[in-house]
Amino acid sequence: MSQEMRIGLAVSSKQSAQESAELLRSSYDFVPVEQSDTVLALGGDGFMLRTLHQMLEEDMPMRPVFGMNRGTFGFLMNPWAENGLMERISKAKPIDILPLKMVARTVHGEEVTRPAINEISLLRETGRTAKIEIEVAGRLALEELVSDGVMVATPAGSTAYNLSAGGPILPLSANMLALTPISPFRPRRWPGAILPEDTAVRFRVLTPEDRPVSAVADQFEVRDVESVEVSLDRSRPLTLLFDPNHALDERIALEQFEVG
Repeated sequence: MSQEMRIGLAVSSKQSAQESAELLRSSYDFVPVEQSDTVLALGGDGFMLRTLHQMLEEDMPMRPVFGMNRGTFGFLMNPWAENGLMERISKAKPIDILPLKMVARTVHGEEVTRPAINEISLLRETGRTAKIEIEVAGRLALEELVSDGVMVATPAGSTAYNLSAGGPILPLSANMLALTPISPFRPRRWPGAILPEDTAVRFRVLTPEDRPVSAVADQFEVRDVESVEVSLDRSRPLTLLFDPNHALDERIALEQFEVG
């Protein structure tokens, strides 16, 4: 491996990822992730999110990440192949992603700040529906949403939980966020909204003691929240690398035509 191509290897605990890592180590020399210029991630979408979150949360230098799928769906990953790794990385198409920032305040007075790459969700904790007030850009947008919850999704996350909840698919170039209700009861037919990406959204939980709500930033949960503020974080952009014929932006656009 040339000095111009210092690759760090991050590997999921899954057996398929571990076995693939051993194959690659027999052919390539890797450096520790903290000394690398680019990270090779072996796993599924969940592992890719954990790899990106580690850089965000541990205040590590942001490095481009080239993922190869050794998980289940692998929407954020490239196909697995043992050969041609250096050439694939050198010719990869970079896709920049801006994370969200969640500031959640609990009924106990605790304040928790956390990044999210896919979405930030508010979810009911019990069998009772959540009642949530929504402010958009500092203005009251919805006095009371009665639902199982609500989320703000990025374009990168728009094909995940957001899509399954009936939200729109957002092309990466759209510079928008999806505000999507989860099983809304009142207003019954409110479909959500598409917002400019720099729009700040604030949720206030109504009667949080009677109808407790949790806030989830990707896979990190804060329970018994009273209010949640969501905004785009431009200070720490993330870069994913994709084979040119497998680029994330094109696959997100094509998801609009999936009917199966």
